[in-house]
Formats: sequence, C-alpha cells, structure tokens
Amino acid sequence: MGDVGDSHSHNHQAHSHHDHTHGTIDPALLTTERGIWALKWSLIGLATTAVFQAVIVFFSGSVALLADTIHNAADAATAIPLWIAFTLVKRQPSRRFTYGYGRLEDVAGVVIVLTILLSAVLAGYESSVRFFHPQPVEHLGAVALASVIGFAGNEMVAFFRIRVGKQINSAALVADGYHARVDGLTSLAVLFSAVGVWLGYPLADPLIGLLITALILPIAWESGRAVFTRLLDGADPEVATEITQVLSNTRGVSDVSEVRMRWSGHRLHAEVNIGVSRELSVTQGHAIAVEARHQLLHKLPYLSNVTIHIDPEHLSGENHHSIADHTHGGLAHHSHS
Repeated sequence: MGDVGDSHSHNHQAHSHHDHTHGTIDPALLTTERGIWALKWSLIGLATTAVFQAVIVFFSGSVALLADTIHNAADAATAIPLWIAFTLVKRQPSRRFTYGYGRLEDVAGVVIVLTILLSAVLAGYESSVRFFHPQPVEHLGAVALASVIGFAGNEMVAFFRIRVGKQINSAALVADGYHARVDGLTSLAVLFSAVGVWLGYPLADPLIGLLITALILPIAWESGRAVFTRLLDGADPEVATEITQVLSNTRGVSDVSEVRMRWSGHRLHAEVNIGVSRELSVTQGHAIAVEARHQLLHKLPYLSNVTIHIDPEHLSGENHHSIADHTHGGLAHHSHS
C-alpha cells in the first residue's frame, strides 16, 4: 500500500490533534541542548584540573603526573568535537543531507577514540624515557594533592557525561564519560607514585606512568567498539524485539515481517514492514500505519523516527517486493531483489 513516516518532532501530522509536545520545543533539540550542557561543564572542570596539574608537573618533574595531565588535557579536548557536533546536529535536514547531521556525532566519537589512543601513546613514551633516564621528583606533597584533585575532577566529569549520555542515547558522550572515569583512576594512581618515591623507590614514578598508559587502552577498545558499531549501522537486537512486540499488539496489524534500525548520533531511526488484511482500503491501511507509528513513538521514547511500509498480509515482507528476471530498454536480463 505505502509508507508512513516523517521527522520525529512528535507533531505527527497524520494525527495533529494528539500533540505530545504540548507546545514545548522539539524533544530532539532538548536532548542536544542537554548534551551541550554536559560538555560545557565537563570542559570547564577538566581544563581547570589539567592546568592545575601542569603547574605541579613543572615544579615537581613527576612523569606519572605528566602522563595523567596529558590524559586530562586530552579528555578536556575531546569535548570540543562533540560540542561542535551537537551544535551542528540542531540544523534542519537539507536536500543534500536529508537525514540531518546526526552522523557528525558519530564522527566526533571516532575523534574521541583516536584522541584517547594518542594520549596513551604520548604518556607511554614519556614514561618509558623517564624509566631509562630517571630524574628526581620534588614537592611530593603537591604531587599527591594534584593526584586527588585530578581524581575528583575526572569523577565529576564522568558522572555528568555518562548520565547525560545514557539519557540522550549518545554513544560518543558515554564513551567520553568512561574515558574520564578511567582518567580519574589513573589520577589516583599518581598518589601511589608519590608514596613510592617518598619511600625511596624513584622508579615508582615512571612505572606508575606506564601503568596509567596500560589502564587507558581497554577503555579505548570499549569506546571504539561502541562508536564504530553505530557507524556501521549496528543496533541492539533487543530493540528490534521491542518494536516487534509493540507492533504485534497494535490493532489491525496481522504480521511484522521486517525491522531495520540505525543510529544517527543519538537518534534512532527505524523502518518496518507490517501486514494488514487484504480486505482493507488504502485509507484504512494508512490509518493502521499511523496508529502503529504512534504506538512505537509513544512507548519507545528512544525512537526518533519510524517509517512504516504496509503490505497486504498474504504478500507481507521484502521477499514479495523483488522483481523477477526481465529486460527492457535494450538492457540485458536483470532482476531487482
């Protein structure tokens, strides 16, 4: 019969009498603004922490603290591409970018993962050099204080980023939050470096620096896996199950044959095929599609947009849409699956 779908402002044109926003702004815009809010405060917090630690590094010469400072500075810097992405995502879709600019958030996620890896390489290099060429570490009390402040700053930022990232379904923001959490633990490791040097073990400083490098690599892997899964249009299979359950309980839907999903930043798009009675008119089938879409957007708030294709129940599914081997226009025999 046809397709039903539009951009998800919750002002469903097909049933505008049921306006979910009740006069407020687009929920998608609200999530973007909340993401920017989290990034703004985390950038301020981490930048302040990194500057304080850099001053202590200058006076103390601690390479473990230097490694931690590099991580914190890199973590603060990762907020910038995400901030840019969240800002551009607010633009309306265009004739060239018909799905909007949500992919920019995924690209920012890639930049974040690469920044994490680069910071680990830099910290590992500096720690290795100091291991083979030891230098005295001074002002151990200040180093210990910088360690505690680094932990507190990172944990605060991690809390904001992870919480808001999960609320708005942003894999990039959540990845950035876990990066901050690991950096907080590595900041605390610097405290052990100061204690080790104070007890007469100068190699404790570069060894802790190398440990910090090792701790950051697993989070780079986990963050990269989440970000690249979304870049490759991967989605949680449980979401497909939830979509199918909602559609199966919608009056008039007799079959759910295909469910396809993809993330664009923190917005999830879905396309589904449903079957309805062959006895229905086009208008009646359209009404069922509108109600099915309404139920999905109402019960599954993480969905940003749903396109629904209606089939008669005896021809439900993409396998009935294939075009058999044929020829036309002087072309060789071909088919369309």
